[in-house]
Amino acid sequence: MFRTRMGRDWIIETLRKDQSPDGSWDYPFDTGISTDAYMIILLRTLEINDEDLIQGLCKRLLSKQEKNGAWKLFYDEGEGNVSATLEAYYALLYSGYYPKKDERLQAAKRFILAHGGLKEVSTFTKIMLAVTGQYQWPAFSPLPIEMILLPPIFPINFYSFSVFGRANITPIMILAAKKFSLKTAKSPDLSELSINRDEDEPWNWSNEWDSIISLIEDGIKSLIGLPDELHRIAIDRAKKYMLERIEPDGTFYSYYSCTFLMIFALLSLGYKKNDPVITNAVAGIKSMKCEINGLPHIQYTTANVWNTALIGYTLQSAGISQADPMVANANRYLLSRQHDKFGDWVIHNPYSLPGGWGFSNINTILPDVDDTTAALRSLARIVPPANTAWERGVSWALSMQNDDGGWPAFEKNTDSKLLEYLPLEKAEFLLMDPSCADLTGRTLEFFGNFTNIPRHHTAMKNGIKWLRKEQRSDGSWYGRWGICYIYGTWAAITGLIAIGLDGRDPAVQRAVNWLLSIQNMDGGWGESCRSDVLNKYIALGTSTLVHTAWALDALIAVSDHPTVEIQRGIRYLAASLDRRDWSMDYPKGQGMGGAFYIHYHSYRYIFPLLTLSHYHQKFET
Repeated sequence: MFRTRMGRDWIIETLRKDQSPDGSWDYPFDTGISTDAYMIILLRTLEINDEDLIQGLCKRLLSKQEKNGAWKLFYDEGEGNVSATLEAYYALLYSGYYPKKDERLQAAKRFILAHGGLKEVSTFTKIMLAVTGQYQWPAFSPLPIEMILLPPIFPINFYSFSVFGRANITPIMILAAKKFSLKTAKSPDLSELSINRDEDEPWNWSNEWDSIISLIEDGIKSLIGLPDELHRIAIDRAKKYMLERIEPDGTFYSYYSCTFLMIFALLSLGYKKNDPVITNAVAGIKSMKCEINGLPHIQYTTANVWNTALIGYTLQSAGISQADPMVANANRYLLSRQHDKFGDWVIHNPYSLPGGWGFSNINTILPDVDDTTAALRSLARIVPPANTAWERGVSWALSMQNDDGGWPAFEKNTDSKLLEYLPLEKAEFLLMDPSCADLTGRTLEFFGNFTNIPRHHTAMKNGIKWLRKEQRSDGSWYGRWGICYIYGTWAAITGLIAIGLDGRDPAVQRAVNWLLSIQNMDGGWGESCRSDVLNKYIALGTSTLVHTAWALDALIAVSDHPTVEIQRGIRYLAASLDRRDWSMDYPKGQGMGGAFYIHYHSYRYIFPLLTLSHYHQKFET
């Protein structure tokens, strides 16, 4: 098909043009407006007068405001999101450039009040408000700092949490213990957004929390030592945990949220605003600034390794030689980013050596399974099987399999169901790192297509068994890190086929039938972010390039000829490559269902090119 060939060529040349001098691709990791709002609030609180950045971030915030005054996390999120609206409202006020009487702020205020005021924002937003003097801390600490001292054998201990949970919870525990808040002369007054000002406990803890806090308190009482001494030791241990995990750029684990919280935690412990640890942390998160449509955006982290690994493999799938400078430079970059340090993953996986890859260009101690197999796919054609880098990467990815047979993202066996009862919305996303269909499917696909690991290997059989068990009754799988059921089903199908299942296998056929049942009239596919809010597939109402590419790639993997449905999808894909509307900016990734969504600017190139290439290889050659 002439149009598919032209589309492939156009994407390849676009990627060639956009590659950075170091061989990576630094396409934005776009997470909406929260990090932009928090950056304004942080700079004003630290009295860092970077006016160009603050004004630019304000313009970005206002460019995203809806006509009703609200801000949304995604296009079809109803009227708006009260937490995001409060964060943007607060930041614009704190900037000093917009008075309360500004009609745009007045509209935002009306929306916040109509949706419950300050009490109805998320727990994380309340914590940000508390540390900046706009909200009262709870009467008791939701997670006593002393829990960091509980031994690993205790049912809930510090290392029961996922690593990204620990990264955020550690500074929160310090801040809650200190009841710390910091205002400045420029702090706005948000008290008019409190509807129930006299309520004693406005944190909305669940009833289940009572039994969990009792369990934790019983464990703390069993610790040997005087309460004040235990408190001091716990604070010191929490501080040490943060400081020992600061990346070379000054950030805590290279993530915005935990770095933001760490800065305030250190201030609560007596650090000055101009302490080098704090100034380096601010510089680190400033360095994650990118530009989108001429305006600055503070990324939650950078996505260079992820982008580069996916693009490097996809280009080779499209026929670009590993000797081409574009691919060679990408692979050289990836080899330079392989980890050689032990991270927290070793606590639950003590018998493996380092060898994984992380997500960002500055990550050195937080590898993850998905980035590791993605990097290895790109390197597979140039790295001989006996090469140490290859062996280390494959060994690390294999060692990360959970006891249940699936694969997690960052750490093994951090999936205690007790954590779901902790007083944080979406605790299952923040505090747990369970096996998930997308990671398990993609990992099986890697082992099946790129390694010599036998298909009857126990790890492979256990992975298949886990996917079979987790398939939904309608034939789909839930994808933890993407949107959502289409993502998980694509990963599961391609993984199962790669590892040796026949396309006629009942599980595969149920999944194929589900994908066919949700194909749109135009030939494409599209899924709403509301799927992971409601825990069931919700159609977006329009097709998107990326969802279509995922669904088609799964169908191509199973089919021995180009079916009518595949041909319709390919026509949609080829005709839509240069499409420009809201669906192109719609999030295709998520970090926390209902709260944190990701628009990967690279995906519009990666997955259509991969799917078109797989179609060409299977049906046109």
